[in-house]
Amino acid sequence: QVQLVESGGGLVQAGGSLRLSCAASGGTVGGAAMAWFRQAPGKEREFVATISTTVAHTYYSDSVKGRFTISSDTAKSALYLQMNSLKPEDTAVYYCAATYRFSVMTADLGYDYWGQGTQVTVSS
Repeated sequence: QVQLVESGGGLVQAGGSLRLSCAASGGTVGGAAMAWFRQAPGKEREFVATISTTVAHTYYSDSVKGRFTISSDTAKSALYLQMNSLKPEDTAVYYCAATYRFSVMTADLGYDYWGQGTQVTVSS
């Protein structure tokens, strides 16, 4: 049973940067599709970015493309999200997710393992 724990969230001013981390235990991230999702208050959870750990393909939502970078380190069983040029609309709880059923996946229903989330707040 894979367990995911996010860290790195916090309060930052608009235009600033944060780096989120997700540590996996109980299994390796190698061979998994991993992703970041986010959920703002009163809104549905939305896809942010995903990476295939087997071929290192990455996909981003249009809202974060060019500002966020997803990466993984299979040796450390870790997933990262570098967030630059943050905007107030990026404020949300960010979740790390993993699945071994697909090589890459943008839909949350495709993910089997989830972290507890980390809060990111961007002030204007």
